[in-house]
Amino acid sequence: MSDFKNYYERIYGVRWAELLPALRQAAPKVTRPCFGGYSEYVMDSASIRAAQALKVCPGDRVLDLCAAPGGKTLILAEALQGSGSVTANELSMARRRRLKDVVESHVPERFRPLILITGFDGNQFGLKKKSEYDRILLDAPCSSEAHLLEADPQMKDWRESRTKQLAMRQYSLLCSALLALKEGGTLVYSTCSISPLENDGVIERLLKRKSNEVMLDPEDSDLLDLEKTGYGYQVFPDRNAGAGPIYFSRLVKR
Repeated sequence: MSDFKNYYERIYGVRWAELLPALRQAAPKVTRPCFGGYSEYVMDSASIRAAQALKVCPGDRVLDLCAAPGGKTLILAEALQGSGSVTANELSMARRRRLKDVVESHVPERFRPLILITGFDGNQFGLKKKSEYDRILLDAPCSSEAHLLEADPQMKDWRESRTKQLAMRQYSLLCSALLALKEGGTLVYSTCSISPLENDGVIERLLKRKSNEVMLDPEDSDLLDLEKTGYGYQVFPDRNAGAGPIYFSRLVKR
């Protein structure tokens, strides 16, 4: 645990004494009605906020770039109100099967044609589907410290290099998502990590390198109740009744 503890204690200071035990507790789940009560889906309330932050409208062409297990895909598809499309992409075959099961179990049959499940490499998606989507959600693979602590409470094998390597992968995915986004389109980048390298660090790098293409969404009145970071918002369990952790940033392509 020493490397893990030292790294995050250095970042969060006195807050770490409350954040660590909060991460160890299972996040409370919300039972959410799907499609006007057709079925119910259980997920973290913080994840709901990240998906809703994309502000999908009827008629939008939407991409969920790393879609499994599928809870956020349901939220995006519902917001279409029967008009538009959601491409739910997941590279892993096993996770893609789970995603398909979620869609078949929770989406009424008449709405299922709105959802296309694909298995592309997310890093290449932007090259294959350049400027095709009005709105994109990138819920990127991340450190997921809460899940790691659940599996290995001592975190003996954790190294700082892990979060650095993931940040590089996330940046690549984010650049791909930006390529796939239409001009004027909205992109939400999210993780369930507490590492600033994987959160604000990825966004900062994008804004520095591609400021002529993308900017933070200035319209944030729907997010003012959340904890603000340098480039986004976070819902961490020590300050949100156990919900999260979730980080997200909302961007607009110029």
